[in-house]
Amino acid sequence: MGRFGSWRGRRRAVPADPGLLAAAAENPGGSVAEIDPTYVDDPNGYVPPEAIRGAWLVGEDGKLTGAYEENPRHGVPQDDFGPLTDPDHWLGWLGADPAAAVREGIEESLRAQVADAVVEWVKILETPRFLTGGRPGGEDAQTMLVTRAALAAPFALSVRTAQHGRSVLVGVFSWAAVNLAPPGNREDRHWLDLGVGLDWAAERLQERVYAVGGASDGAGGER
Repeated sequence: MGRFGSWRGRRRAVPADPGLLAAAAENPGGSVAEIDPTYVDDPNGYVPPEAIRGAWLVGEDGKLTGAYEENPRHGVPQDDFGPLTDPDHWLGWLGADPAAAVREGIEESLRAQVADAVVEWVKILETPRFLTGGRPGGEDAQTMLVTRAALAAPFALSVRTAQHGRSVLVGVFSWAAVNLAPPGNREDRHWLDLGVGLDWAAERLQERVYAVGGASDGAGGER
C-alpha cells in the first residue's frame, strides 16, 4: 500500500541518490517520498502534500524495489483553510470570508517584521481553538450579544522576501477582537508565534483576549 493509494505496479529505474537510498535503509518494508525542490527547500521540515512527486516502495531489506507511485496532487501548493471553516463554530466576527481574513492577518503580521513579505500558501493544520464572550441581549435571556472573540490556528506557510528568499514556517496564528457589540469601538490584535504548538497558544488565548482593550465586557468560554 502506497501513501497515495494502492500500488499500481509501475516500475522505474532505481535512482543513485544517496539521500533517497539512506532514507530507504531506514524504512524497510515501507516507502520513501520523493520531494520536489521547486516548492520545498528543506525536506526535513514541513512538506505540503503537493510538493511530493511520488513515493518509492522499500523492500524488507531496506532497498528500493523499483516500484513507484506518482502523487496525483503533485503541483503548486494551495491554501487549505478547511480546519478553520469546516467546524460548526460561529466566525461572523471575521467577516463574510473568514479564510481570507485570517490569511490577510497572517500576511500583515509577517509584513510587520519584513515589509516585502509575500505569502505563497497557507495551510491550517488542525481545528483551531476558539473563545467567545458576551453579555445578555436585552430582555430575552436566551440571547447573548458577543462582545469578544478569539482564535488560535496552527499553520504551515511559505513566505518569500527579497532578502531571504523562500521560507517555510510552522506555528500558531492568534487573533483576538473586543468591543464587537455596540456601543464601543472594535479593537483587534494578532499574534504570530513560530515553532510553538496549539496547546501552548490555547493556554494564552484567554489572557490575550482580555488584554485587548483592557476592559472586562463578557465571560469567555473555550471550545
